Amino acid sequence: MAKFRRRTCIILSLFILFIFFLMMGLKMLRPNKATFGDPFGLEFLPLLHQQTRLGKSFDSQNNDKINRETSNKNLKSVEITMKPSKVSEPYLEELQPLNYYLHVFYYSWYGNPQFDGKYIHWNHPVLKHWDPRLTKNYPQGKHSPPDDIGSSFYPELGIYSSRDPSVIETHMKQMYSASIGVLALSWYPPGTNDENGENTDDLVPTILDKAHKYNLKVTFHIEPYSNRDDQNMYKNVKYIIDKYGNHPAFYRYKTKTGNALPMFYIYDSYITKPEKWANLLTITGSQSIRNSPYDGLFIALLVESKHRYDILQGGFDGIYTYFATNGFTYGSSYENWARLKFFCDQFNLLFIPSVGPGYIDTSIRPWNAQNTRNRISGKYYETALGAALHAHPSVISITSFNEWHEGTQIEKAIPKRTSNTVYLDYRPHKPSLYLELTRKWSEKYSKERATYASDQKLPLS
Repeated sequence: MAKFRRRTCIILSLFILFIFFLMMGLKMLRPNKATFGDPFGLEFLPLLHQQTRLGKSFDSQNNDKINRETSNKNLKSVEITMKPSKVSEPYLEELQPLNYYLHVFYYSWYGNPQFDGKYIHWNHPVLKHWDPRLTKNYPQGKHSPPDDIGSSFYPELGIYSSRDPSVIETHMKQMYSASIGVLALSWYPPGTNDENGENTDDLVPTILDKAHKYNLKVTFHIEPYSNRDDQNMYKNVKYIIDKYGNHPAFYRYKTKTGNALPMFYIYDSYITKPEKWANLLTITGSQSIRNSPYDGLFIALLVESKHRYDILQGGFDGIYTYFATNGFTYGSSYENWARLKFFCDQFNLLFIPSVGPGYIDTSIRPWNAQNTRNRISGKYYETALGAALHAHPSVISITSFNEWHEGTQIEKAIPKRTSNTVYLDYRPHKPSLYLELTRKWSEKYSKERATYASDQKLPLS
């Protein structure tokens, strides 16, 4: 009996030692940056891990918290919300340098009651079809935030205001994480605005400051403000350069001749006759900006094939295609990009194809379903990026960071369901899917551009 007890004690002691060393080994396997909060192995359970990190991830985003509290008070609907943990965003110091030949169109026209006293753009009206007989077949009126917004997707930041400094900061951080080097800011001159918004020129200093914090640059996407012509364009370019040109985040493109010039995207440039543009953009023009302190690179929107020659006559420095709908216009059709690049090379123009993750604007144009382009879990976006790289462009532009009305955003979106609407989202992937894809292709573009830039005598930095 004594021998049995002794044997039992030895076995029990060995078992205890085994458990002790096993626990010590597991403790040593814990990641260095782990704290006492998360049990070992939690990172392998994504949904549970998101729940435990929820508070830490978003406590710093006061606007998001306030917007969601407002939403919860006003809604009796069922809402599905999935928020990613901080793990979904790469650490800034681990990222590759930014690609300043990758631009993204950015919109600062959103508003909410907290910062603006009312909703702006989120309550976008449903636009009427040009044929009154068709209009009557579709919903009319305006959207009613926060439950009902003018978008088929729902932003992770909630119904934000573009005036919220924390929102601007988050946007810059997301662009940085995507290795985007330049944001093309939608811009109207002081005192003017689009028909659904308000003027936001006063936001430019904050946007420049926040961009500079993340080494981003800012260029201007000049919108078709009322009565835009050669004379007021000269004044507005002068205004932009005089007021913002000395800021370290103000973008300049280094040309083949070594000059570093501001770049201006001109939306709907075809509305103005080429003779008017020639007054501004040719050396002999009556309002010529050439060889002056306000000279720059002026990029025209090409929609139809015939616009190529109007762009030449107008004295533009390049073309971009903007629309994220393959096949919608001549310019936005991937199959035409090689021909457009050849044309640009012939006449020493910059070719800037525009790529997008998809397109759906039926929340504001319910009659336009034929132009919807499904995202196919990122495949549509990658196809567009591949086509752009194949054309060996000077610059690639992305439509868009946050044009929510047309569903072209790469900004983070989340699942959301209300009593009347089920919003689209990026599942089964994370809300950061399109930022991650952008970073992947940005790095690929940077490497490929370096291989053909010397042959085309393009700037390398």
